[in-house]
Amino acid sequence: MVRYVANPEDAVLDAAKDMLRRGLVEGTAGNISARREDGNIVITPSSVDYADMVLDDLVLVDSEGAVLTAKDGRSPSTEMSLHLACYRAFDDIGSVIHSHPVWATMFAVARQSIPACVDEFAVYCGGEIRCAEYAASGSPDVGDNAVKALQDRAAALIANHGLVAVGPRPDKVLHVTALVERTAQIAWGARALGGPVPIPDEVNKNFASVYGYLRQNPM
Repeated sequence: MVRYVANPEDAVLDAAKDMLRRGLVEGTAGNISARREDGNIVITPSSVDYADMVLDDLVLVDSEGAVLTAKDGRSPSTEMSLHLACYRAFDDIGSVIHSHPVWATMFAVARQSIPACVDEFAVYCGGEIRCAEYAASGSPDVGDNAVKALQDRAAALIANHGLVAVGPRPDKVLHVTALVERTAQIAWGARALGGPVPIPDEVNKNFASVYGYLRQNPM
């Protein structure tokens, strides 16, 4: 079953404002989208500050990226291909968020995974957050590489760039984004104390199975 978001325009705009408030992006960086019941995609526009963004600024595209509705020549985010690649790969998601959180992006620049070192992290993310192979920003390869790193996960690092997260609706995906950023900061700090002590593999596997269930049966 293809998952879609109820009232996607409101959900995208609310999440965009919250993403800025939480400091997960600056200015016009990052982007958010949601899938409508008709299969079309609502996505944030390119080069519009989240602080000033209104519903009419959002752009509607079809599943191939063709613009269906756009106010005053607005164009969809330059990372639209990343969003479309995720929707094509995963029928069970209704929203995609690409962000540039500082701590997670440090791991992306180092091209290192963020470990599932915080209890129950795997419940919400599926396990460690992998780093995708590098591709130039805005290119189709960014989406293709991200999809590989997103297998059985709620998020993936985009090498030398930032983070992408997926889920049933924007508020849930924003929660994952914030959790990954917080865990990245904790993991980084734990290194200064001698390194994070891993959670037993069996525990993380059990938590990951809960994630799999919740992904198919979102609350």
